Amino acid sequence: MKPSCCVIRSEHSSGVKTVEKPRLAWAITGSGHYLRECLEIADGLEDVDLFLSRAAAEILQQYGYKHKVAKVFQDKTASSVPVEMFYYGYYHTVVVAPATSNTVAKMVYGISDTLVTNVYAQAGKCGVPSIVFACDTAPEVESEAPRDNMVMVYPRRIDLENMERLKSDEGTTVVSDMQQLQAAIQARLACLKTSYS
Repeated sequence: MKPSCCVIRSEHSSGVKTVEKPRLAWAITGSGHYLRECLEIADGLEDVDLFLSRAAAEILQQYGYKHKVAKVFQDKTASSVPVEMFYYGYYHTVVVAPATSNTVAKMVYGISDTLVTNVYAQAGKCGVPSIVFACDTAPEVESEAPRDNMVMVYPRRIDLENMERLKSDEGTTVVSDMQQLQAAIQARLACLKTSYS
């Protein structure tokens, strides 16, 4: 029997066949915190689609960051139309990186009113594991501001508490730095590789 992390559905509950080789969905929120590094990791992976919140689209332009991912979905519909792809097995994993305190709070309380929070919610409902790199993981965080300036940020108690709450969400792995993010993604891909073979 395959480990639960490796379960791949080949058929939708309605009997509709799902895609043969699912992709990775990478969602970005409106934070510059390790955004450059997150994009570098995404660019180094195969079969990745980007999902941008409205704030993320602004931040990418503001920071002047580019990415090499070919397929990009932006938050332009009230009903977050792209999430329907989760029903048909298009994605094996969701990565939300970076995730702002606002997005983390919405995830914790089940609010899905943006493309990114909808991606997270639908992934959970479809049994797709999520990896979340939360920006606010310590009482003091050094973060990159626009124009390559480094600034100190002091997350509020509620931000840190929400990050801890998110860790208890079923199917969610919360990471606090780039090494953990990379390791979690590679562990998931290795698990999937075993299940595909």
